[in-house]
Amino acid sequence: MIDPRFVLLASALSVSGLFFYVRDTWRGRTAPNRVTWILWGVEPLLVFGAERQAHLGWPSLLTLVLGLGPVAVVGASFHDRNSVWHLGLFDIVCAVVSVGGLVVWALTKQPTTALVIFVSADAVAALPTIRKSFTDPQSESSWNFVAVALGAVITLFTLRQFTTAGALFPLSILAMNIVISYLVISQRGLRRQMSQPHTTVISS
Repeated sequence: MIDPRFVLLASALSVSGLFFYVRDTWRGRTAPNRVTWILWGVEPLLVFGAERQAHLGWPSLLTLVLGLGPVAVVGASFHDRNSVWHLGLFDIVCAVVSVGGLVVWALTKQPTTALVIFVSADAVAALPTIRKSFTDPQSESSWNFVAVALGAVITLFTLRQFTTAGALFPLSILAMNIVISYLVISQRGLRRQMSQPHTTVISS
């Protein structure tokens, strides 16, 4: 375990990533999926409230940052038409499933079960952006996801006890941001599309 105050560094990393993401969104260089970012704003703030009640301490600061940042991202997405990512059926389904998970989470009395349900709902909320990072990586900015992943690693090392309550959410954040970072930086989906052979149909 490292000094819990290192979570300040984790929060600073996340803030720097969100700053550049908001800037790129404001300038029309990035088109955030609003389904993901709205839910990413609501969910960490709910977790932050739970963490404060559990007296988690410094590690809850990163959760607060992760909740407030998406609010700025969504706000910036209304500034430029190029920052609007058009939502499809997949996005709507993910939103409904994720919100449904939050409702179940709120009604669940068993803490560990509730946490698992909550993290699952958060993961579903990430699916539209994961899908977009594969199909159109150029519409994303990678540094935010890299910074949040690094912040999650630092937060995990600040935990005094590696418990489900303290570690599951940061681990989920780490996994999701590693996947998105990889897809955006490697542009794997874009390269795969370009490598697919084009067939020409000749009609007689």
